[in-house]
Amino acid sequence: MSAPVLTQFDLAIAASLILLNAAVSWGFRLGLERTLATTALRMVVQLSLVGFVLTFVFAQTSPAWTIAVALVMAAAAGYEVVSRQQRRLAGPVPFVLGTGMLLFVGTLFSVIAVAGLIGPEPWYAPRYLLPVLGMVLGNAMTGVSLVLDAITSAAVREQRQIEAHLALGASRFEAFSDVLRRGLRTGLMPILNAMAVAGVVSLPGMMTGQILAGADPVEAAKYQMMILFVIAGATALSVLLAGFAAVRLLTDDRHRLRLERLLPATSSA
Repeated sequence: MSAPVLTQFDLAIAASLILLNAAVSWGFRLGLERTLATTALRMVVQLSLVGFVLTFVFAQTSPAWTIAVALVMAAAAGYEVVSRQQRRLAGPVPFVLGTGMLLFVGTLFSVIAVAGLIGPEPWYAPRYLLPVLGMVLGNAMTGVSLVLDAITSAAVREQRQIEAHLALGASRFEAFSDVLRRGLRTGLMPILNAMAVAGVVSLPGMMTGQILAGADPVEAAKYQMMILFVIAGATALSVLLAGFAAVRLLTDDRHRLRLERLLPATSSA
């Protein structure tokens, strides 16, 4: 059994449902109509292009193609992390660190899932590795974005308390302990919510895709459990690394708060 094929007419009907979003925005004067149109068009273009690209890449056997696409995915995730911050750290360091960290964590946990658990031959084939990497990167990116935004916003809001702790001899991590704890909690909340409602409120993407493709629901559930555990581990490590990196970037080696490293607030997050 193969998955049903969607026609262009089917997609057009689905696309018309975005008018509900536009109606809410217009009715409540949210001013999101142009953003909705731009975002929807961007999504269509991106998914259309990636469909053609992956058709070509999946037909290749060289791991070089897998590495090339993985680098592009990690760079895009790093850019999104930086662009979603209300108070962004200045300079290229946040983007470089974010991209490198997401690439490391995403690759590590994707290899664990594909090579260690699923075990296809060859495990590095883009058909197997890239979809898992995409799921891991997407969830880790969300967690990292949330923890960075929470920590940078709190650093500005609680500047006096943090500086008071530093003046009394606390180290940078001691002064940021409460802020860091809240930031980590915020960053982990989406994956915890996803795991809590999986199978009860929602059938997650991997399980749904396999069921639509004709897989046995029990086996599809096993794969979904596996990927959620992998995503949870990757998100936890990413959020932890991002939280500690944010504290270091917001302070210097003399344990002084350096809020001048933050750009002015923006509403583009």
